[in-house]
Amino acid sequence: MNLKGVLKKFWHLLWKDNSLKGWIFSIVFLFIFVKFIFFPILNFATGTSLPLAIVESCSMYHKHNPFYTFDGWWENHKSKYSELGISKEQFLDYPLKNGFNKGDILFIIGVKPEKLKIGDGIVFIGGQKNPITHRIIKIESKNGGYTFSTMGDNNNGQLVFEKEIKENQIIGKIVFRLVPYAGWGKLIFYEPFRAEAERGFCSQN
Repeated sequence: MNLKGVLKKFWHLLWKDNSLKGWIFSIVFLFIFVKFIFFPILNFATGTSLPLAIVESCSMYHKHNPFYTFDGWWENHKSKYSELGISKEQFLDYPLKNGFNKGDILFIIGVKPEKLKIGDGIVFIGGQKNPITHRIIKIESKNGGYTFSTMGDNNNGQLVFEKEIKENQIIGKIVFRLVPYAGWGKLIFYEPFRAEAERGFCSQN
């Protein structure tokens, strides 16, 4: 069989064959394509090992009721930012000022430490099993390098491990929310193994 015939048979099996064999072939092909072609190219293009990240907690959640407004959220959280010298006007200029939800898929790019600014959302390796997605609230220059301090928008304060984040802990910068809630397709399988207080959607109170 010539190359044209092989390609035609391959195409039919991949997209048009509705038999069990066709379905299995399509699934295996897509898995191989995503893992060994799509993600390596995406990693190279974005400059990070984690170009797509799923939000796994409610630490950056804002919408605690159906009538959410930024002003209402700020009233509940302004005291912790006032202590840091961050005003409402400054926060309004931050990227993703309305936070994001558990299950959202975020698009991440690699970034040089000197390009990061207060208010940027970053993904970093902290004191937990999986990477953390929080907002920078302080940047310091130390010993010829930078250290970063972050806090979750929905947290009452900082966690111990995010008070002095080194450059080599940073995976990348959050650029935008790619697909809202789509990450639940994966999260749902891990929910039963989480602490009870961490399960389910973020509360609407």
